[in-house]
Amino acid sequence: MLNPGMSHVANVMISVESGDRPAVEELSQWLQTSALRRGFGPGAVGWVGSLNETTGSDTGWGGGKYPECDVYAGALNHADLAGLVAHVERSVWKHPEFVQLFVMDQEQAYFRVWMFHGAKLRQIAPEGREDEVSLSE
Repeated sequence: MLNPGMSHVANVMISVESGDRPAVEELSQWLQTSALRRGFGPGAVGWVGSLNETTGSDTGWGGGKYPECDVYAGALNHADLAGLVAHVERSVWKHPEFVQLFVMDQEQAYFRVWMFHGAKLRQIAPEGREDEVSLSE
């Protein structure tokens, strides 16, 4: 079990169709109040972070135009990532075919990408790529 006093950060982004903003707001509320917490014992829930929109009118994105996508992001602490994926899968989406969930756990070097195939979220990016390259260059 992890030491709850130490951080365990995961970077999370989710891209959705604009009509799915209410589902992302519900997801962010769940992360703030009821998410499963890694390292706190079986069934522990509570605050692990939240998601903020990164593509709104005050965007920091480069270029001369506003993004034509809706992306929300957060740095989560002690989040049970399998529980997060399961919650996204159970959420009610107007357009699940456009949902893309990006998850990069602590000590990982790239995002794992999840998308719906039918009613199930499937991981698109393969595991183990960090083992294939040296990051010390």
